[in-house]
Amino acid sequence: MCFYFQMSADAQTLENRFKKPFQESIPKTQKNIINGFEHPKVIIVNNKNIVQAEWGLLPNWAKGKTLQKSTLNARIETLSEKPSFKYYTNNRCLIPATGFFEWQWLDEKGKQKEQYMIQVINENLFAFAGLYNDWLDHTSGKIITTCTVITTQANELMSQIHNTKKRMPVILKTKDEADWLTGKDYRDFAYPYQTELNALKL
Repeated sequence: MCFYFQMSADAQTLENRFKKPFQESIPKTQKNIINGFEHPKVIIVNNKNIVQAEWGLLPNWAKGKTLQKSTLNARIETLSEKPSFKYYTNNRCLIPATGFFEWQWLDEKGKQKEQYMIQVINENLFAFAGLYNDWLDHTSGKIITTCTVITTQANELMSQIHNTKKRMPVILKTKDEADWLTGKDYRDFAYPYQTELNALKL
């Protein structure tokens, strides 16, 4: 799964890397660890520009934000089956990151854990595959952009680190980012989608 990550790149770096304009200012203070369970605004790249979205996708039928705690991640293998995601499989986005965090269980109950920071080899800035939706908050009348990180079966390295559920985010190779955004069959990025990763024990 992916519930914690880092994104320390500035606006100019993002625009240069993804070749799209930034529509909003990035907060001046970047958190070293972005906690998905706080449902923060994260940066996403869609087909047109770079914007911010609340982490935790809300489908149009959601009556409130309670669902967000269950939609931080979306399994790529079951996207077409889940009501929260199946109508948004063509609402593709990239979610930029400079690293993500996972905890390796050292015992069966997870009472002892070791934290790792994972990055892409030779890539200071990379992107998770994501989906987004513009959700209407009927209480405030505002449209809120929301998103989810796509996950897949763990590769060899991540199977050793995320040694309970053996999942990992789909981290796109740079050459495949345009295909993800333009709607190439999402199943081509699964089982597991291979990326060269480096893990640092913290």
